[in-house]
Amino acid sequence: MSKLDMSVNIAGLELKNPVTTASGTFSARDSGMFYDISRLGAVITKGVASEPWEGNPTPRIAESYGGMINSIGLQNPGVDVFIKEELPYLSGFNVPVIANVAGKSIAEYCAVVEKLNETQVSMMEINISCPNVKEGGISFGTSARMAAEVTREVKKIAKKPLILKLTPNVTDITEIAKAVAAEGADCVSLINTLLSMRIDVKTKRPVLANKFGGLSGPGIMPVALRMVYQVRRAVDVPVIGMGGIMTGEDAAEFLLAGADAVSVGTAALVDPTAPVRIIEELEKYMVEQGFTGIIELKGSYREG
Repeated sequence: MSKLDMSVNIAGLELKNPVTTASGTFSARDSGMFYDISRLGAVITKGVASEPWEGNPTPRIAESYGGMINSIGLQNPGVDVFIKEELPYLSGFNVPVIANVAGKSIAEYCAVVEKLNETQVSMMEINISCPNVKEGGISFGTSARMAAEVTREVKKIAKKPLILKLTPNVTDITEIAKAVAAEGADCVSLINTLLSMRIDVKTKRPVLANKFGGLSGPGIMPVALRMVYQVRRAVDVPVIGMGGIMTGEDAAEFLLAGADAVSVGTAALVDPTAPVRIIEELEKYMVEQGFTGIIELKGSYREG
């Protein structure tokens, strides 16, 4: 396995392998108890906002067949605490740090990006699934116009490459991808969670206090894979694929569909070592298939 070329390039950033953590599911201090974080291709942090966010009321997690539904609400301590406490810890590992940026207005996105410009983060992932308070709470990412506007304004001030994280809760995700790419997105990542709900049949009430939440886990993988495939053929920028990746072969499917890298999320909540296990399983699959590197694997996809 040592002869495999697992490296990938994402908008000029070299990753030793294509496996990253998915935003919202990774804590360096917690995950570091189970494996060496330096083994990852990159780490993508939890969402960082301009001010602390308390998140949604509890209960905010529900089980579902083939996955889980969460309504955490992007709880985070704010960008200043992130820069002061989290980044210094992450800098102790030999791995690129990609900061996920959250905001409820374009001004909030820009405020976070401006502060992160002067830090050691390698890239920024802009979460456009956030609610736009000026548009009545509708997600920025459900409108090509709003997605383009966020990208355009953030791109004006960003000194690091930008990833735009796309929501699947749209009619045609390729239209959103093309809109952000046209305004300077250096990369896109997809998919975020699918809007869902559960009802407790005993209490006859929604399981989640917020009624709705985001479905993640292996149940959404076919949807995510289809969207990655479509977006890859719609835009020329790098694509980071995610959504229900549980094994190395799952990761291989995304790479075959056109993803340049993948993110692992829900799997790590079930198995804390999942990200590094998936790297090992991907390497094993590649050896068995006779591949020498990620580029060769990606190029082996055949239509029909």
